Amino acid sequence: MSRRKRKVDEVNEGAPAWMTTYGDMVTLLLCFFVLLFSFSEIDAQKFQAIVQSFQGSLGVLDSGKTIESEDYISGSFDNELVARQLKEMEDFKDLEGRLKHYLEEKNLDADVLVNLETRGLVLRFQDNILFHSGMANIREEFKEILLAISDFLMEPEFESKNVRIEGHTDTVPVDPSGPYETNWELSVARASNVVRFLIEEAQLDPVRFSASGYGKYQPVAPNDTRENKSKNRRVDIVILKSEL
Repeated sequence: MSRRKRKVDEVNEGAPAWMTTYGDMVTLLLCFFVLLFSFSEIDAQKFQAIVQSFQGSLGVLDSGKTIESEDYISGSFDNELVARQLKEMEDFKDLEGRLKHYLEEKNLDADVLVNLETRGLVLRFQDNILFHSGMANIREEFKEILLAISDFLMEPEFESKNVRIEGHTDTVPVDPSGPYETNWELSVARASNVVRFLIEEAQLDPVRFSASGYGKYQPVAPNDTRENKSKNRRVDIVILKSEL
């Protein structure tokens, strides 16, 4: 009896047989997740921030903290913002060059100025290009220019950009017998008519556009000479930067 009992005990020693299959399954799962991890991309800064957020909260790491945004998360977001701004600036510079080239081909580079400013890309039309003196109706022969500009505004890089049309005058009062009582009304009417043309004739999205009239109160030159006054009589098409 003692010998038979000893043999049974020897057979029952060690791990049960099912543990071998279980161990193989766990090993395969580990390999599977290692492969998934190797295929993924890890942002080291964000990962470090997440680790810090768990410190102390699970009783495993020391000094529990909430996610520290200033060193990791904010830094990453700031980098993304700077990258978008640089890309936008490159797009604006490219458009500036192409618009200048187009205006040179049409011999309009002296009358339509293109400048990249802090608020965005500005196309500046002197009033004699788009309008007759004291009037706000767009001249037929120059509607082609606005249609060409609308093609640029529909390009993928700029189709979501907001556009502000700004009307300006000099200090000379308008003709009291004309359709406008003051330079305010004249500047607003000119800006509004350009917006209306771009929406109705060029079929651009109305949501993108706004019109402003500034009268004589935002000159680009002193109103002391005929030449300077002609500079102040203008309509600006401003393609605004995203943050504006």
